[in-house]
Amino acid sequence: MPRYKLLIEYDGAPFWGWQYQDKGPSVQGALEDAVKAMTGQDVRVNGAGRTDAGVHALGQVAHIDLAKDYRADRVRDALNAHLRPHPIGVLSAEIVPETFDARFSATKRHYIYRIVNHRANLALKAGHAWRVPRPLDVAAMQEAAQVLVGKHDFTTFRDTECQAKSPEKTLDALDVTRDGDDVNITTSARSFLHSQVRSMVGSLVWVGHGRWTSGDMRRALEARDRTACGPVAPPDGLYLVRVEY
Repeated sequence: MPRYKLLIEYDGAPFWGWQYQDKGPSVQGALEDAVKAMTGQDVRVNGAGRTDAGVHALGQVAHIDLAKDYRADRVRDALNAHLRPHPIGVLSAEIVPETFDARFSATKRHYIYRIVNHRANLALKAGHAWRVPRPLDVAAMQEAAQVLVGKHDFTTFRDTECQAKSPEKTLDALDVTRDGDDVNITTSARSFLHSQVRSMVGSLVWVGHGRWTSGDMRRALEARDRTACGPVAPPDGLYLVRVEY
């Protein structure tokens, strides 16, 4: 039974997230429907990251096990044909050893959060970035972001419904940069807690507005209390960029 590794991009706006659920459409569900249309099999599509409702992906990774040997390029093309008109694209497919697991073999995940820092309403970027109309102090945000880098108890930045066994995570990088009106927040870690990135982003925006300092960020982190967190940024601006193995 060959195992295929899939590289996938998608617009998360129409979906209730990656994971299959009864209350609405999911990316995983759309992919499993496409696999069944291609092969006639009921196959589980296992993803590297369970992105939340409305969150996008530029480089999600998944694996599937098929009963028949197909050329990898045929798997890619057939899945893309059956995925239409969903905003999901299978960028590549390759045969990998059966020991490969899209989720558990991953060594690092990279995300970007996109903010548009201007007063005008979003046109082309609507649904794909967070419009923050008030000016942001990116230097202050970058300073505060470094407080969160390293191994910490991230209870403050963890959704109350998070199912992770431990709130401890090691954040490898968290950087804030500006390119004109675009403010990009990039972060990397082996894994993240539920809503961790969006919780950190919302708190960093408070820093950018002068409501918090880097000292306030440290106190929030050390409080280990969800109520100490700033606002949770909307899902529109968050993208899973890349998964390392």
